[in-house]
Amino acid sequence: MNQLKSISAGGIKSAVAILLLQANLALATLPAAAQQSQTPTPSTQAAPDAPAPTASAATAPPSLAQQAQQAQQQAFSPSVPFNVPMPRSRNPLAPYRPSTAPELNLSNSPRLQNLIREGKIYLSLRDAIAVAIENNLDLAYFRYNFPIAQTDILRTKSGAQANGVNTAIVQSTQGGFASSGGGGGGGSGFSAGNGGIVTSTLGAGTAVSSFDPYLTFQGSVDHTTVQEANQFSYGVPVLKTNTIAVNSSYSQSFPIGTGVQINYLGERQASNGPYNAINPDLYSRFQAIIQQPVLAGFGIATNERFIRIAKRNAQITDLAFKAQVIATVTQVENIYWDLVNAYESEQISERSLGFANKNLSDDQKQLELQAIPAMQVMTDQSAVATAEGSLTVARASLRLNELLMKNALTKVDDPIIDEMPVIPLNLHGEPDPNADKAIDALIATAEKKRPEVAIYKMQAEVQKQSLKDINSELLPTLNMYGLYAGAGTAGPKNPNCDLGAQECSTNLPTGFPSMFENTFNYSSPEYQVGMTLSINLRNRQAKADQFRAVLQYRQSQISSEQQQKTILFDVRNSKFALEQAQAQVGSAQKARDLAQKTFDIVKQEQVLGAKSGLDTLNAESALALADEALDAAQTNYEKKKVDIDRAIGETLEQTGVSIDDAKTGVVARVP
Repeated sequence: MNQLKSISAGGIKSAVAILLLQANLALATLPAAAQQSQTPTPSTQAAPDAPAPTASAATAPPSLAQQAQQAQQQAFSPSVPFNVPMPRSRNPLAPYRPSTAPELNLSNSPRLQNLIREGKIYLSLRDAIAVAIENNLDLAYFRYNFPIAQTDILRTKSGAQANGVNTAIVQSTQGGFASSGGGGGGGSGFSAGNGGIVTSTLGAGTAVSSFDPYLTFQGSVDHTTVQEANQFSYGVPVLKTNTIAVNSSYSQSFPIGTGVQINYLGERQASNGPYNAINPDLYSRFQAIIQQPVLAGFGIATNERFIRIAKRNAQITDLAFKAQVIATVTQVENIYWDLVNAYESEQISERSLGFANKNLSDDQKQLELQAIPAMQVMTDQSAVATAEGSLTVARASLRLNELLMKNALTKVDDPIIDEMPVIPLNLHGEPDPNADKAIDALIATAEKKRPEVAIYKMQAEVQKQSLKDINSELLPTLNMYGLYAGAGTAGPKNPNCDLGAQECSTNLPTGFPSMFENTFNYSSPEYQVGMTLSINLRNRQAKADQFRAVLQYRQSQISSEQQQKTILFDVRNSKFALEQAQAQVGSAQKARDLAQKTFDIVKQEQVLGAKSGLDTLNAESALALADEALDAAQTNYEKKKVDIDRAIGETLEQTGVSIDDAKTGVVARVP
């Protein structure tokens, strides 16, 4: 007490300030829970705009998170599931009529409307993923690959070559492209093919005949008039002939290589010639031919190779769709965390502007009392202008991130939704179990769950089988065939026949029924069995194609190894990036806590007169910068958790996404 009495008035203020500083330093050593109870940090921040709980739980209004959960539980009319079935009909005319697919459904799903309250979109991470699955155009575009793959199977069942399915990942949605994964090396982009097109030997081999039956019909009516040079040849100076002919053919091939062809010819010919014993002359011929390749083109494996490729393509399409869903969900998650960062940056900028305005108001009052110089007020005005500029930039960034999020969650632009602000409900993600796993365990998981692994395996199987299929093309062509034919002739006697009685007589039947009967009753049979052998004495084209197929298979093996290395690098890189991001969060959190303590001490010293308003303003500015650095570090950490899930192929499991829901475009429930 004696010491305090001996200190001057200015010394008293300094001593009190020192004592308060020591008290705050002691407070800094309290447990974390006690500190958090006095100064809330962003890591303990509740959902945005969530009302504070009251003493009575019975009368407490529901929080925004509770309102969002209640809105999800309300009944709503679900979206129409995506379904484009293959055209099937028992109508015999259906194969000759064009088919059409259902019209596009470009309306946003009702789930998005349920997230709107009081002119704002309150969005949790799981809601964002669910709405994206229902509305995102990247997924909507890719879903059409499923019926396209089925059309390829239908096409190859006829013996035609597979057109293939484009299974490239679509990323037309803007924003959210943040991945630590590396890709394999590509080529130069130049092509040395014919007209820049390089074809593949995949599916090469002997020609496959159509498995669809073909029916050909030709009918004709012909009238000819020929002036004869010598009447003795035909008995008339002008020979007139009327011919009615019908020619039909049925052909079909089978997977073993067997080809069947049935031909029928019917003809009625009448003339004015007196030298014909019958007039008109009725003739028909039936012919059945069976052909079987023995060397090149023999066997089911060779002739059904296009069907096998088309079915593999359909399986690859399923796996590629899973990769598309993972890419889209990852992108939406990144967009969401960017939105959270922009939202919190705006909150920090608003707090900084509020503090700058309050500090300016206080200093203006001090200036009126002539307690501070005018330069201090000018400094405060500059700080307010700087804070206003920062808030403008933060709001613009928030509007941009809101736009990116709404673009990812809608099929078409809605002017009403375009103007709505988006309020993120999850400011921090849930703990990721993959963050603590060893790299070896993560790599093992990636090798099992990454869809690219299964896709490369299937493609390798197709390439390996293609080596066997193309070997058939090297063999000579040896076809065995058998033919059976029958013929029938009929017609009435020619009343104008002027030959002798014996020459004009006939034992042939006179009508069509008898002619048909004689065609098929084995009365005039014809048999033929034969073979055709064709040998290319140099066989350069087939040999080149076969050897090229081997070389391309070797290239596919290298690609498989490259893909394996890419996955290993991707997982390791994602793991390292996650560890770095986690360390950055810890460092930023410590820096933010220190900035908060510094601000509290400087503010108290200002009250005691030991510090000026400028010192407090600088401390608040440092606190705002620390808050922004912490938010940026936390956002980066959340995005790295998203990336590690993508790298090991567990995005769908971690986010609770059902691949069946993704295929139909309707989410049954939000986890």
